[in-house]
Amino acid sequence: MATVTLTHTEALSRFGYALSDTTRARILLALREAPACPSDLAEGLGVSRQVVSNQLACLRGCGLVQSVKEGRRTWYRLADAHLAPALGELLGLVLAVDPQCCGPECTCQ
Repeated sequence: MATVTLTHTEALSRFGYALSDTTRARILLALREAPACPSDLAEGLGVSRQVVSNQLACLRGCGLVQSVKEGRRTWYRLADAHLAPALGELLGLVLAVDPQCCGPECTCQ
């Protein structure tokens, strides 16, 4: 079994934080398919460019996406090749989720 370090747990926490927001999760899933620019992400997700820009800044800060300037456009892609298959594996999980848990009226916290 591999040794788990503080670095591992911090990286996993950042990944969990990124996935804890629906818009960030949707952005990661969109970038899993192909790189995209913020305007295309905003249109595809049905949110404002400002929302996408804010969430991309968070994802960059978490080290999950990279930006690449190309002329006047900036393209975003997943920062590591391991992220796409990891997201695919997470999508493949079947979870028994209590719809009352972790919602606005959650008592588990």
